[in-house]
Amino acid sequence: MANIVVLGTQWGDEGKGKVVDMLAAHADLVVRFQGGNNAGHTLVVDGQEFISHLIPSGILQGKKCLIGNGVVVDPAVLTKEIDGLRSRGITISPDNFFISRNAHIIMPYHKTIDAAREKSQRIGTTGRGIGPCYEDKVGRVGLRFVDMLTTGGWRERIIQRVEEKNIYLDKMFGLPPLDMEAVIEEYSGYAETLTPYVANVSKMIADANADRKHVLFEGAQGTYLDVDHGTYPFVTSSNTVAGNACCGTGIGPTGITGVLGIVKAYTTRVGEGPFPTELFDETGEYLQKKGSEFGATTGRKRRCGWLDVVMLKNAALLNGLTGLAVTKLDILTGLKTIDVCVGYQYKGVKLNDFPADLNVLAECRPVYETMAGWSEDISQARSLDELPENAIIYLNYIEEMVGVPVQIVSVGAGRGNTIVTTNPFG
Repeated sequence: MANIVVLGTQWGDEGKGKVVDMLAAHADLVVRFQGGNNAGHTLVVDGQEFISHLIPSGILQGKKCLIGNGVVVDPAVLTKEIDGLRSRGITISPDNFFISRNAHIIMPYHKTIDAAREKSQRIGTTGRGIGPCYEDKVGRVGLRFVDMLTTGGWRERIIQRVEEKNIYLDKMFGLPPLDMEAVIEEYSGYAETLTPYVANVSKMIADANADRKHVLFEGAQGTYLDVDHGTYPFVTSSNTVAGNACCGTGIGPTGITGVLGIVKAYTTRVGEGPFPTELFDETGEYLQKKGSEFGATTGRKRRCGWLDVVMLKNAALLNGLTGLAVTKLDILTGLKTIDVCVGYQYKGVKLNDFPADLNVLAECRPVYETMAGWSEDISQARSLDELPENAIIYLNYIEEMVGVPVQIVSVGAGRGNTIVTTNPFG
């Protein structure tokens, strides 16, 4: 039995989808533990591109896929995703896809509030209602999937919430009220469609462990979008670190057997906030274009920069990483030299730790180590010794600096363009 957590070590977009898809072949269950449809995983399988926002990417492997209680779910997006995957021949049914009965539901007012706030205070949110839904969860006024199952109570709960939010929309933003009956009709339809998928996800995981089965826990976004440990306030509204795999699914912390951190071979970021190694020159443009750095969910252009080891070491600490998966190594091919940030200069003082104060971070200047690049095509490499010497040196340097072994290396977009030195599932 192995319970492996897979998560991002940067600001998201590290290529988690591909790694999860690959590891899902060795898992019995794949569980999403936080976030919402503000995240997207892009997968390339047999030349076909798949983008998932809520359903764990293990569904492409025919695995049982679960949405944990830590996820906030937009039923409109979920039903569309189910229909889209089915139209492409992917099997999704109440036999292989499950939603935690305790997962919270994104309502129309959440999205309206999110968009209105973003206009007045730009954070870089996707405007999909994620933050306001988590607010209602913490405020104990949210709607959960279990509420859909309550006989006669679903309509009354919607009425109560919409009446309250309509007052808020009017008084705070001067926006027109939501149509109560339209919301009831729409969400009653979702209740009918989705209730067959609602399950006790925590017990399903416990039963799988009792049967010595493997479980893969899939995170969204990345460590530095964590609401507690990230670059606050330019973060998401949930905990993205490994510890939330327990809270967001209902497994005890002693059950986790490994944590695999996904790190892009360079650094990208979508949205606002400081980014010490961001490149504004031709190299940054090269990485953006060659890496096709556009958000899978929003289509927004990603900011690009060199790999930041200060961030990565801190991420290893916060998540208790047991292994690294380095993605998009192939994008660095063709660069004569490659810089790696090993520290920050702040007002003449060298910082070796990641600062919590964003005003400090915004003034930090990266301290670089420069390494030689390579020009050889690495997309067909299937073992480390098939890589150019300088690419191996680069990987060894990351491993040495972070103190965590590199277990997986992605050398191309396809499922097969991968080097595995150690399978976390054994």
